[in-house]
Amino acid sequence: VGKEHLYVWENDENMLHENEAAQVLYEICKGDHMHGTDVKEGKIELVAEIDGLLKIDQKSLLAVNSLGEMLIASRHGNFPVKKGDKLAGTRVIPLVIEKAKMEAARQAAGREPIFQILPFQKKKVGIVTTGSEVFKGRIKDTFGPVIREKLAEFPTEVMGQTYVDDKKEDICKAILDFIEKGADMVVCTGGMSVDPDDCTPGAISMTE
Repeated sequence: VGKEHLYVWENDENMLHENEAAQVLYEICKGDHMHGTDVKEGKIELVAEIDGLLKIDQKSLLAVNSLGEMLIASRHGNFPVKKGDKLAGTRVIPLVIEKAKMEAARQAAGREPIFQILPFQKKKVGIVTTGSEVFKGRIKDTFGPVIREKLAEFPTEVMGQTYVDDKKEDICKAILDFIEKGADMVVCTGGMSVDPDDCTPGAISMTE
């Protein structure tokens, strides 16, 4: 290999090779609905098996990363992930590391995996668009298509879209109608500004 010097490491009962240590990090990180890549040079990556919401135990993650000689790098938690996305990478920095240090990592991580993916659940959604200008046809609704496009990224069923004027009672009734029909969520567009006739926030509060 062109080297002038070769380093020979003899196994020691108190030490772990980087690949073995990386497996320990992987085990304390892995939650349901994810798998690891093949270990290489002390590194294993976690990959999502489903679409869902990534949750991270930040306290445990910080505790492990604070031990030194090992690293868990990840994307931000509380964000959606897609099947096949890389979630995190675990890495042991030296070629060999003390078994006691990896045991400390297990203790720091706690009993639950550091990473979890919460599967998306299908939701029924109603859309209520407020504003007399849209209700009376003076302007075209441009918010509805945007909301539908965003909802299409998730397992949702859009039950319909209702147009109402700027009366609190009418807005409130439109929201409650969707809820009574089984909507898990009602998205309201329009009437959220500072004009005196922007009544949507007040109408939403009336539904409580």
